[in-house]
Amino acid sequence: MTTLTKTTESPKASEIEREWWVIDAEGLVLGRMATEAARLLRGKHKPFFSPHLDCGDHVIVINAGKVVLTSDKAERKRIWRHSGFPGGIKSRTYAEQLSLKPEEAVRGTIKGMLPKNRLGSQMLTKLKVYASAEHPHEAQQPKPLSLDHAKARGEKDASGSTGAEISRVSEASEVSQ
Repeated sequence: MTTLTKTTESPKASEIEREWWVIDAEGLVLGRMATEAARLLRGKHKPFFSPHLDCGDHVIVINAGKVVLTSDKAERKRIWRHSGFPGGIKSRTYAEQLSLKPEEAVRGTIKGMLPKNRLGSQMLTKLKVYASAEHPHEAQQPKPLSLDHAKARGEKDASGSTGAEISRVSEASEVSQ
């Protein structure tokens, strides 16, 4: 009697091909942008995703200082850190952190969405965050990632108008014809 067995193929670390992505964070909501960056770092967008392997891509985040928080979270939400000594707890608001070290605010948000083990630390090494639009990774030819769903409401696009204004203009041109 013969039996058929099915096996699941798991990619080897040497078989994984990594791409480079660049995310322009200007006008994007911090949490929505961070979830997409964490998804790319973990490799969940690939068909051979394995939770026990680092199969993710490299992610470059530029314009980290121009990221947006919804509602009044910039003033209300706090970032906590502890020195390890008694009484060594310190906190800052997101607004203070974005003005002092915007790279660390974005990096900390993305870090919180990765696994809390050695694998997550390895994934975090593939994240590069810069406060300005310049980055030294042009040689890797990163692909731009468009995150239209992560734009803050009321933010203007490249043409200088908001999404609501664009829809009103297109409706008015349809009515006039």
